[in-house]
Amino acid sequence: MGRRLLVGTVLTNSEAMTDTTASGDPRMIGSDQDDKAPSTYGRDGSKTATANVVAMLKHRWPTWLALVLAVATFADGLPALEFLAWLLVAMSACYLIFGTLRGELRRAGALILQTAGLLGFGALAMVALAMDHSLGWYVLATGWLGHAAWDLLHHRTKKVVPRAWAEWCFVVDLLGAAAMIFIQ
Repeated sequence: MGRRLLVGTVLTNSEAMTDTTASGDPRMIGSDQDDKAPSTYGRDGSKTATANVVAMLKHRWPTWLALVLAVATFADGLPALEFLAWLLVAMSACYLIFGTLRGELRRAGALILQTAGLLGFGALAMVALAMDHSLGWYVLATGWLGHAAWDLLHHRTKKVVPRAWAEWCFVVDLLGAAAMIFIQ
């Protein structure tokens, strides 16, 4: 049986040759891990501010993805009013699709509420298309802001769509509405 000398103590390989850090993480004794604590942990094993920021960034990945999409979409100006109007209808239809796939529309009133949302956002999109474009942008922005509120409601209630989808869509809708108001 192999033996290693560790601080005046002889241990056998069968004794697992491990130790724990202050945070309880197992570490191999005598390995290169001994002197290299993870960079996100302090000497006492507690999380550092960097670790907290990294954890927050990982947790909010839908927001970061939405920000990238919004910048890519609106950085060089607005897409056509018609495209964004149909996109509002498509985003609303996604709630019906998600709700059906997840079995969430079986609850009492859920299908009626989601259908009403689709029809309401669809109506705003059609009104925006029927108007003069200078005013239509504001009507469509109102629809996108309304859909952002719809997303927030679904995020908070944890129903119909995954929370990551609701978070992502909220950010896209909010930034899209702002672009329609301020860029056009």
